[in-house]
Amino acid sequence: MDRFAVLDIGSNSVRLMFVADGKVLYKRLQTTRLGEGIATAPFLKTEAIERTARAVAEFHALATKQGAEQTFVFATAAVRSAKNGDTFVSRVKELCGLIVDIVDGEREARLGLLGALKNQDGAVIDVGGASTELVVRTGGEIVYKKSVDIGVVRLKDKCGRDKNALLQETAARVTEYGATPKICEVYAIGGTATTLAAVKLGLQEYSSEKITGTEISAQEMQAWADKLLLTPVEEIAKMPCIPTGRADVLAGGALWLAVMMKTLGIKKCIVSDCDNLEGYAIERGLMK
Repeated sequence: MDRFAVLDIGSNSVRLMFVADGKVLYKRLQTTRLGEGIATAPFLKTEAIERTARAVAEFHALATKQGAEQTFVFATAAVRSAKNGDTFVSRVKELCGLIVDIVDGEREARLGLLGALKNQDGAVIDVGGASTELVVRTGGEIVYKKSVDIGVVRLKDKCGRDKNALLQETAARVTEYGATPKICEVYAIGGTATTLAAVKLGLQEYSSEKITGTEISAQEMQAWADKLLLTPVEEIAKMPCIPTGRADVLAGGALWLAVMMKTLGIKKCIVSDCDNLEGYAIERGLMK
């Protein structure tokens, strides 16, 4: 297959990856917040279903127009945990004919590992909108994988930008990872990590090449969390490389990452723009 597209339906955004001749030509993102309110009620909101399904249909139409022979689409925590996830799946099929592949937490962890590290050893943290995955591979074998139902959208719904509330929630939830193997190199994927890398680098325009490989220490992560929690959302939104719909959840995501790093003894993380989009394509045998 020379040209194809992969869509990732997350709790905060829908992302498109367009691939030609085995290379990623571009990625696009629409913030639709499918998981809005899911922390307090186990149902996807009707308006969130509609705007997200329409974003999927628009991306599918774009990819088809640009020569994609097939579009693959998968969904993560918001859809798999909602009691009306099937309603969303049906709406997508109705609008554009695509069949949504709902991945469970452990598979989502493997996809992130595959996309970020290919066959290398290491660990990957994937902070999403409604879940966070941690997976570790040693000696070519996955020795640990865990998905916890906490992410930037859930944190916003439950805690807003209240630092004390965020600290209490994250301190309680990080214990769910239990005893983890000794971790050497840790890679961070997902919108929180890549946005923080762009901010750290002072990028005026997003660059996958520059972001991938950027290191953020535990101390830096905590400093960014503290700074962002003191910065009004309107000011964060004006900063370069802040995607639409990311400003109000970035501080909570940074604090969650800081708590994970401190609790799990992670001194630094390496940010990667390659993630479960690439992982899904590799799993399907479409990319190497």
